[in-house]
Amino acid sequence: MKLNILYAGSALLALGITATGCNKDAQQQQQAAPELAVMTVDTEDATLTTGYPTTLQGENDVEIRPQATGFLTRVCVREGQKVSKGQVLFEIDKVSLQAAVDQAQAAVAVAQANVNTAQTNANNNKMLLDKNIIGAPAYQTSVDALNAAKASLRQTQANLVAAQKNLSYSVVKSPISGMVGKIDFKEGTLVSPSTLLTIVSDNSVMEAYFSMTEKEILELTDGGKRSVEDARNKMPEVELRLADGSVYPQKGHIVSISGVLDSSTGSAQIKAAFPNPDGMLRSGNTGEVLFPSIHNNTIKIPQSATFEIQDMKFCYVVGDSAKLHSTPITVAPESDGQTYIVTSGLSQGQTIVIEGVGVTAQDGMIITPKAAAAQTAPTAK
Repeated sequence: MKLNILYAGSALLALGITATGCNKDAQQQQQAAPELAVMTVDTEDATLTTGYPTTLQGENDVEIRPQATGFLTRVCVREGQKVSKGQVLFEIDKVSLQAAVDQAQAAVAVAQANVNTAQTNANNNKMLLDKNIIGAPAYQTSVDALNAAKASLRQTQANLVAAQKNLSYSVVKSPISGMVGKIDFKEGTLVSPSTLLTIVSDNSVMEAYFSMTEKEILELTDGGKRSVEDARNKMPEVELRLADGSVYPQKGHIVSISGVLDSSTGSAQIKAAFPNPDGMLRSGNTGEVLFPSIHNNTIKIPQSATFEIQDMKFCYVVGDSAKLHSTPITVAPESDGQTYIVTSGLSQGQTIVIEGVGVTAQDGMIITPKAAAAQTAPTAK
């Protein structure tokens, strides 16, 4: 009985070893052919966007400076307030300016009285001249006195106009409709024409300036075969990515392309305009102008399906028996940060690995291809 038990134990041990060996072989086979997601490439029309850094400016940003020297007596607006053209922004002490107006008015009254007196004298001398009571020289003297009095009156009237204009400068009004910028000065501050009180920005339309390289400008003009103006007219609408990563809902258009390249950077400045009906955008906002590039009948693959060696891009093509082959590819210069447009190296119908590139996948590896997981759109909150 003990011998039988020994044989039975030996058999069970051998069976266990055999089972363990089979499991290890299965695990090794599974490890040798890992499951990786793949995709079959096809041609399609694709649009990629290239982002160009930009800083926004209002269509018309006006510096508000006083035209008179004096103390601020009232700040009538607050920072960020929307104002209309002609609205009062600041008031400056007008006591001395009003006194100058009163003095000028008094001078005008004196000058007017002198004119009246000179006119009466001239009229009397004319009657005396007609009766040969006085001679012509005496009459001419009275006429000259009248002309001098009138000239003095015109001078005082001009001084009055200047004084009244200076008085009007005590009330600083907005020359345009827009948004009030930063206000550094408070009531009681002494200001002068050199003082920048604030900036009023007409932000109904926002302008975004960005730069393109000489090569990009040549591509837009088909290598110089058409004019820059013609290229601008045919440019598609552009979008604006804000600093928080969101895309501004209003699309813009290219307004102008500089006709001169910056000698230090070799780039040309381009201006895009974006409507801003709700005042969401402000002068000084930063972001990226998203310029679209349309490619017809092209192959588009995820950037995660590629890897680089010495500035060359590769991807893994699945060959016979699910064996991987690293394949060099070239891509279009435009990039949206997620996909590449393949210009050479891949053909329609080929299968590539889109999972584990640079981590699991290796040249010559045999894999178990699996379909890529479908991406579901996030539910609205």
